[in-house]
Amino acid sequence: MIEIVRGDITTLQVDAIVNAANERMLGGGGVDGAIHRAAGRELYDACLAVPEVRPGVRCPTGQSRITPGFNLAARYVIHTVGPIWGGGQDGEPGLLASCYRTALELARQHRARSIAFPAISCGVYGYPLEAAAAIAVRETRARQTEFDQIVLVAFDGEVHRALNRSIRSDRSGRSDRSDRSARSRSSERSNGGNEENENDSNVPNGSNGSND
Repeated sequence: MIEIVRGDITTLQVDAIVNAANERMLGGGGVDGAIHRAAGRELYDACLAVPEVRPGVRCPTGQSRITPGFNLAARYVIHTVGPIWGGGQDGEPGLLASCYRTALELARQHRARSIAFPAISCGVYGYPLEAAAAIAVRETRARQTEFDQIVLVAFDGEVHRALNRSIRSDRSGRSDRSDRSARSRSSERSNGGNEENENDSNVPNGSNGSND
């Protein structure tokens, strides 16, 4: 189940919360600073112990790392580094999608059954809200059956509204694709399953839709 809430991610009673970190993983502003303050000094030390992949980079953009949650209600903090918006021509959509995918995979590997995400890259990194919300919904929806609860946390009303619009759009799109698929199957049956019937070329491909 995917839930959208407006509030403080540091207080949520979930197995893992996701931190919108920077590549150094040593704290910063916004949700990153709030999580470090709530978790305590131990989180900083745990992040410092994460090996650098190159000087000053413990977690490259689009990837994720995991640490304990220490003083947080959550057992784990999954640190992910979102892209800085530069107009969309530098792979930003793929990098943002990778943040959600790698965070969800780390949560699954550590047997987390519930996870909460902030609006990654939507603060000072400047990612357009509607586009970022659509990616968040798409990527979490793709793996929602692997978790008991996925929470998308909005830090303000504007983000909350964008996430809700994306959820509604995703549901509408799925319903529409389901209806088309059902009509197509009915048409196939009425034509006796003839593989050469012209309607076969119009059967919707299940891979089409919001994932493109």
